Amino acid sequence: MNSTAPSPSFALLSGAADSPVILHVPHSARGIPADVRAGILLNGPALERELDHITDSHTAELAAAAAELAGVTPWRFVNLLSRLVVDPERFPDEREEMLSVGMGAVYTRTTHREALRGDGTDPGPLIERYFRPYAQAMTEAVADRLAVTGRAVIVDVHSYPSAPLPYELHGEGPRPPVCLGTDSFHTPPELLAAAREVFASCGETGLDSPFSGTYVPLEFYGKDARVGALMVEIRRDTYMSEPGGPAGSGLARLAEALAALVDAVTG
Repeated sequence: MNSTAPSPSFALLSGAADSPVILHVPHSARGIPADVRAGILLNGPALERELDHITDSHTAELAAAAAELAGVTPWRFVNLLSRLVVDPERFPDEREEMLSVGMGAVYTRTTHREALRGDGTDPGPLIERYFRPYAQAMTEAVADRLAVTGRAVIVDVHSYPSAPLPYELHGEGPRPPVCLGTDSFHTPPELLAAAREVFASCGETGLDSPFSGTYVPLEFYGKDARVGALMVEIRRDTYMSEPGGPAGSGLARLAEALAALVDAVTG
């Protein structure tokens, strides 16, 4: 999908002043600025198919519905552009394991390991234009919650396909209705326990399979235990028509569970 680049390319949506929770939605959008689209090799139909596979469809709506239902409104940080522009959750350097399949901060391969950008693509301009401002704004959002409430809780809202895609490095493991991604430093036991309890109503919950870890801005990563974080990965067949179709009735149930998690960690 072509678009004119929003300015900025992300949105911080205010929550209650006393809420420590930030619902982070990095992969829900399909928009690609025209000048970025020019560097993508796929034709129109192929790009739409790739967006169907790579986009965490309806997760922005899920976060918005949960924010409405929560007793104390959480903050929301939402990417307004497709992850095919940049993926704000990747490491921007050699630490990123997804570089091995052409999916670092700037993707050069598709979900099916086909060429997305030319082999000589320099990721630097896209990282400077999109990745670094996003990371800085998210860092500031977390710092603000720490300053006001003394803590921050990032809940990373994602979805994933019911069947593995070729790009997945760990696709052979379990694919439960809800996968909870954790970090040994930033995911305290009480946060994980609360998530297991609230999402039990949506089916089985699993841990770190098929996706693991969670997003914390690098300024705080592994350094500040006041920043808690959890990734919520929802299997797409539980709430939508795959690969990129409309949402179904499962979305409302998930929104209720996510709101319950916000309430549980806010108190």
